[in-house]
Amino acid sequence: MYLKHASSGDLVEVLDMKSLADPYRKQVAGRFHAGEELQDPANFAKTELLFPSGEALPRCWVDPNYR
Repeated sequence: MYLKHASSGDLVEVLDMKSLADPYRKQVAGRFHAGEELQDPANFAKTELLFPSGEALPRCWVDPNYR
């Protein structure tokens, strides 16, 4: 799955979908999808990620107290 990095606008390829949907994890493993070469994996804060349309991540993915 690809998400957009809020501050740079670049796409981020999410490498661990399970941690993305886990509200207790504040970061997710991914890598920038920019340029011709494959980028090194890094950790991204969920608060810095958006859907490519600009929509925020679902609250149930980021808030462990959401009911």
